[in-house]
Amino acid sequence: MEHRTRTNRIYDGRVLNLRVDTVTLENGLSTTREVVEHRGAAAIVPLHENKQIVLVRQYRYPISTELLEIPAGTLERGETPEKCARRELKEETGFKCDELTKISEIYIAPGYSTEKIHFYLAKKLIRERSNPDEDEHIKVEVIPLTEVLEKIRKGEIRDAKTICAIYRTLDLI
Repeated sequence: MEHRTRTNRIYDGRVLNLRVDTVTLENGLSTTREVVEHRGAAAIVPLHENKQIVLVRQYRYPISTELLEIPAGTLERGETPEKCARRELKEETGFKCDELTKISEIYIAPGYSTEKIHFYLAKKLIRERSNPDEDEHIKVEVIPLTEVLEKIRKGEIRDAKTICAIYRTLDLI
């Protein structure tokens, strides 16, 4: 175990915070740990009865490219992961669902971040109207699961949460 002896808050932002902790290791040595604090997120695999997946294509500024992904978003303060999943599904894709099942949760990068993503499988999809955030430019694509898997194999889908959630979904359908 490591014991924190000091914390230096570097940045507090809208989506994440950054702190640098001084910790004492089990052997008595002292070192630092840089920690990105994140509220967590929910991600959804929207699955039609005909095994088509609803994906979103959007530009990701940090990597300067568009990615094809499952819908997802950050938990708002006090929001449950399930409520976030339902909200993000509707906002990003225009679908709501009658069946939402939690299928997994993962830590994105536990070496430096507290972010945990809760994965849900959404079935019995009902088309409504999307309502993306004003800073989101999203294109919805409905793709057969077999093609999604091929896109993963070819490196056309490179988003880690999407790959994890799709392979977890395969175990359940």
